[in-house]
Amino acid sequence: MFKSKCLFLLLSLLVLVPICMSHKTIEGNGYLYPQFYDRTCPKAQEIVKSIIAKAVSRDSRMAASLLRLHFHDCFVKGCDASILLDNAGSIISEKGSNPNRNSVRGIEVIDEIKSALEQACPQTVSCADVMALAARDSTVIAGGPSWVVLLGRRDARGASLSGSNQNIPAPNNTFQTIFTKFKLKGLNIVDLVALSGSHTIGFSRCTSFRQRLYNQTGNAKPDFTLDQSYAAQLRTRCPRSGGDQNLFSLDPVSPFKFDNSYFRNLLASKGLLNSDEVLVTKNQESLQLVTQYAQNNQLFFEQFAKSMVKMGNITPLTGSMGEIRKNCRKINS
Repeated sequence: MFKSKCLFLLLSLLVLVPICMSHKTIEGNGYLYPQFYDRTCPKAQEIVKSIIAKAVSRDSRMAASLLRLHFHDCFVKGCDASILLDNAGSIISEKGSNPNRNSVRGIEVIDEIKSALEQACPQTVSCADVMALAARDSTVIAGGPSWVVLLGRRDARGASLSGSNQNIPAPNNTFQTIFTKFKLKGLNIVDLVALSGSHTIGFSRCTSFRQRLYNQTGNAKPDFTLDQSYAAQLRTRCPRSGGDQNLFSLDPVSPFKFDNSYFRNLLASKGLLNSDEVLVTKNQESLQLVTQYAQNNQLFFEQFAKSMVKMGNITPLTGSMGEIRKNCRKINS
């Protein structure tokens, strides 16, 4: 009896060894994991969530803007907060790139969060992690799914204007170009369609889709794949010239609610951007995914959450790489 108890105790200890060591092993290798700040800044997630809630209550567009900010960061050099850096010295800010100029928003909210975190736990929580948490919390506040955010990213000490111009999918890109940009980041066609579903909230400028209304194929005619009554409605506020900054909801059915109506709009030929429309007209697999998500909101939510975790894991800086910026707009001196 005594021997059997000892054997059981020994086996129990052997089972527990890898469990106890796993935290140190993961930390040493620089992996991302949810509990990264549990000891060093236990209220970090609570602080982020509180400020995001206030920001979205002040400006309902902010949820989409913060989600987009994370996306535009991760597709350039990985999820490293490079998008937040201002021009300084040898750094040329990504804010001046074609995808970001006059459209990137929410940086002042990240500043507010970072300031609060610096008071609570100085130089501990990275700007890159703040953006990852902000994207999740913004989605939830808008009525979308939640997910466990993996943490431990560090901040870049440089930016890439060329990378921002080249790597971020553009509204007028072909399906193949968009798909290639996703594949280069380790994302597949399921991720592409699911993450495009973020267009269920947010707005786009007239300049981003004007060609669909007047000269889609260079023949001075509107895009035949766009519902013509919808096109006529858009033309009233998006003229041939002027009105570049006029805003239009990406999902006119429920512009501030995170749901699957974006996909239903696509099937009704009412996708605003060319990059939306190609999901149903240029690839059979993406069309099938759009149809599935249009029919099943829960399926969309589940896949969106998985794809956001996957996107948030694009080549993060970890361990001793990069730094933890005190001010998200500039590198530490």
